[in-house]
Amino acid sequence: MSQPMDNVTQRPNLDLDPLALPLNGSALIEASAGTGKTFTIAILYVRLVLGHGQSEDSPLQNLLPPNLLVVTFTEAATKELRDRIRTRLTQAAEVFSDTPDDPEPPAETALIYKLRNESYSDPATWPDCRKKLLLAAEWMDEAAVSTIHSFCNRMLSEHAFDSGSLFKLTLETNQNDLLDDVARDYWRTFVYPLPPAWMDEALSHWKTPEDLRQAVRNLMDDPDSLGTAPASVHAAIQQSVEQREQESKTLKNRPWADWQEDVLDLLADLQKAKRLHGNSKKSMLTAWDNLVTWANSDELLPEGLEKTGFKNQTPEGLARTLKGEGEAPDHPAFHAIEELLAFADNPPSAKADILRHASHWMADRLEAEKQQRSEMGFDDLLTRLDDALHGPRGDQLAATIRRQFPVALIDEFQDTDPVQYRIFNRIYRVEDNAPETCLLMIGDPKQAIYAFRGADIHTYLQARQGVKNRTYTLGTNFRSAQPMVAAVNRVFEYSDRHSRAGAFLFGQGEASELPFQGVAAKGTKRLWSVNGELQPSLTFWTHEAGEDDKKGLAKGAATADLAESCASEIARLLTLGQAGHAGFARSEDPNDLQPVEPKDIAVLVNKGAEAKAVRDALGQRGIKSVYLSDRDSVLTSAEAKEILCWLRAFAEPRQLSYLRAALATPTLGQSWQALDELLTDELVLEARIERFLGYQTQWQQQGVLPMLRRFLMDFEVPGRLLQRPDGERRLTDILHIAELLQQDSLQLDGEHALVHHYTQILRAADEEEENRTLRLESDAGLVKVITVHKSKGLEYPLVFLPFGTTYRAQSEKQAFVRYHDASDRLVTVFDPTPDDVARADQERLGEDIRKCYVALTRARFATWVGAAAVQDWPESGLGYLIAGDSERPITDCLAPLAEGRHEILIEPLPEPETRHFTQQAPEDLGPALVSTREAREDWWIASYSAIEYRDMAGTGIAFTGEVEDAQTQNLLEESAQQTGEEDVAARPATRNQHQFPRGAAPGTFLHELLEWCAQQGFDRIVENPDALRQQLARRCSTRGWSEWVVPLEHWLLALIRTPLTLQRSRDEQSSLAGLTSLRPELEFWFESRNVQVARLDQLVTAHT
Repeated sequence: MSQPMDNVTQRPNLDLDPLALPLNGSALIEASAGTGKTFTIAILYVRLVLGHGQSEDSPLQNLLPPNLLVVTFTEAATKELRDRIRTRLTQAAEVFSDTPDDPEPPAETALIYKLRNESYSDPATWPDCRKKLLLAAEWMDEAAVSTIHSFCNRMLSEHAFDSGSLFKLTLETNQNDLLDDVARDYWRTFVYPLPPAWMDEALSHWKTPEDLRQAVRNLMDDPDSLGTAPASVHAAIQQSVEQREQESKTLKNRPWADWQEDVLDLLADLQKAKRLHGNSKKSMLTAWDNLVTWANSDELLPEGLEKTGFKNQTPEGLARTLKGEGEAPDHPAFHAIEELLAFADNPPSAKADILRHASHWMADRLEAEKQQRSEMGFDDLLTRLDDALHGPRGDQLAATIRRQFPVALIDEFQDTDPVQYRIFNRIYRVEDNAPETCLLMIGDPKQAIYAFRGADIHTYLQARQGVKNRTYTLGTNFRSAQPMVAAVNRVFEYSDRHSRAGAFLFGQGEASELPFQGVAAKGTKRLWSVNGELQPSLTFWTHEAGEDDKKGLAKGAATADLAESCASEIARLLTLGQAGHAGFARSEDPNDLQPVEPKDIAVLVNKGAEAKAVRDALGQRGIKSVYLSDRDSVLTSAEAKEILCWLRAFAEPRQLSYLRAALATPTLGQSWQALDELLTDELVLEARIERFLGYQTQWQQQGVLPMLRRFLMDFEVPGRLLQRPDGERRLTDILHIAELLQQDSLQLDGEHALVHHYTQILRAADEEEENRTLRLESDAGLVKVITVHKSKGLEYPLVFLPFGTTYRAQSEKQAFVRYHDASDRLVTVFDPTPDDVARADQERLGEDIRKCYVALTRARFATWVGAAAVQDWPESGLGYLIAGDSERPITDCLAPLAEGRHEILIEPLPEPETRHFTQQAPEDLGPALVSTREAREDWWIASYSAIEYRDMAGTGIAFTGEVEDAQTQNLLEESAQQTGEEDVAARPATRNQHQFPRGAAPGTFLHELLEWCAQQGFDRIVENPDALRQQLARRCSTRGWSEWVVPLEHWLLALIRTPLTLQRSRDEQSSLAGLTSLRPELEFWFESRNVQVARLDQLVTAHT
């Protein structure tokens, strides 16, 4: 995978002493899983605040949080780091107080006591230290603890001159709409004009512009690595289409008709010899009929090519199909069919050329659009700062940032990409080891598993070479029990010795660029116990292939088997836990047992399909689970789309298509008979309409949230959903959306505006990161199912990894592959050769091994690993670790791991049982308390001047909204006159339309009112003006326009009755009230014929 760099002597890392680490220059700290990385960062921060280890004239003395840069990669990690550092500073300040020493300080402060006693033994120095620490703790809200993107954004804005960036450059956090526009531009420019045959080539890969955008999104990040784009994508498509047709024609010219007679005789002989089953022969004969028909047609490929009739007539397929002894017959036809299948499997394609061309074109267009809009995305923050640091004023900018932040601690450094490392290397000059600055890079290369996000293990290795011998290791695991730590050490130490490329494919032992160093254990004192006996910490379940499975177990069948056995074992352990026979016992007192509960168990998977298989198997056994890697938004759920159907029916109850669609949604659980009655029984239909009219009225008077709650109760939705395994989640999603709708409705006018708004956000929901599915409080008590990627940084008492040998290899069928060349530069290769695929797959294997390390280090007490002999299982991460270069069965490969090791157990995959686990019901909470106080609403409608006069903004003081006395009334009026605004209470009662407020918001208000009138029917409004008055009162009250209810009522009624001249004829008039057919909000669609899309696009582009 990679060779150690020349002229560099590799050696084991130094064990890190947090109190002795030099706090200047550059250094790398490798923190294995569970070794206290965050704790170490906080201790180093305390030392930096104290100036510990610095000379009196050092520029690193007297530093405060605004000058101590701490960088991590997520907002959540930033918050956690900030809180942990503040806590540690406060604890340290307490240690430096005058209080007596704690004879047995807790572990988290023991190191601070050691720091005080060894380096600040004179109590006279303590007050100054305490002052520094308290000041730093109080200043943590302004601390420079941020994500890498926030840091870059800050530097670009604060140093705009040196960085050459615009002052008013807008950061667009979500560029999906812009990317969609660029993809449509490409589609319109290069795909629409294609002739039908060429367009079929493009559409065979991507059906829509959105599909193409997803395909090129990661390629657009670095278009320079893609090579030169085709000069003409149309020519590339033409060439592939013509080449495909020519190869098809060549295959058609084979003497298929002549061969058919020969092969039919061969098949008849094989059947007589009882070597060929009758059904197999029948499918082969059908294949030959299709072959002959195809050879005389214009079709590219014969029909049924994917069926066994063709596949069994290749040399390999025939040998596999025939029974008995003897060689399979040989005939040119069988080799020709093999060629035909190979052609069908991988025909000439323009996919790679289109991808390369689209990536270059769309990247250029995206950059041009962003410049025109003065926008930038998150990735632009990095590239712009990198460009500035390496530009003409780069030296000055780097020096300025160094002075501002002489110290930088970079957390999760293994997830750094090349651009990020270039930024910090340019600022802090890693190889120079400059004493006036301090750069500490903290991470674990064994957990570098985010290559798909741009994280690059080779960047980490470059930094490791840069710091030379200043690499330190946190060597003690403070999380897991000693047997669990010993078992993991055993797996990787064994692999490091028995694999030619070492445990992580970077060489063996001390010569490795990425050595494995085992860690000591100082974690929990409890141990995993069942029926009073200590259990192995690492159990491998072997699932060997049968004699008929020559290529290994089928992945689908293996997944089902592993999921069932995993769920069965979890049910067994939980049942034992309920009985007090399985749990976590203290080593010195086995009777002190904490029973295992569902919340203690996590199942790690690779993808959603595996999660579904496990959750289904758990659900069949009565075990509830939660999938923590579910990235679906609450707005992409099936319930979200059902709510849209409901809202449409509430807004227009007399629109029968909306009403029927709403009642047919699965959540309402209406029977087929009830739905059929809506079509056949007018009385039933009318009753439903009346009910939905009632919901509409409640929506208008009380809001969408109360209306939806009543609707759910009327149709008994909560009771029905809660009977389902996923019912609590579905009901929570519905209520969550109802709350979102209520919030949004406060900014919108009327039901139709909310329906339109909700429709728009549903369309955009697939790309949004917000409004994700809410986590229930009860989720904490369930079995967790989570992907290995998502589990990084987390810990669980017990972990199941049922699909340990599952992997996805690189393939020649891919349009492109990526790997690092001899210079450790990431390259993208289109139309890859077998050698390219092998190099890319080697890097895939390296990441899978690191994923395996992450998975095996999540448990505190015990881990179960499924090892199934699927096809090519040794190419999986786990397969490499246990088999290396061996081709032995899984059980034989695992056996050496367990020799003489009580903490490791190898056993066959347990037979699944149908044991049902019954969760104990929680204790009753008793009746709810009843409030004896009268609740008063603290909201009121007022003018801005009233709020300003009373100084109410932000005070939290409740105001009844009533003017208490004449003096206050006069003051309000006087204040209103001074500010140029009259309060509602002081305005004259007589008003007309010419005095109505002007602007976009009032205009939209009137527009929505007219649309509502149209939906109700203008004639009905005239006949029943009370409904209009109620609607006006509701809408005006939310804006403080209550005095406009009567004037607007008169104005609208007059408008509806006003006669309008039609067709330029004074004799033909009508009014809105007299219309018998109307459509509010007519869409702007116009019929067109014989329009050239390219010409239309040119006109639009020229005039917009």
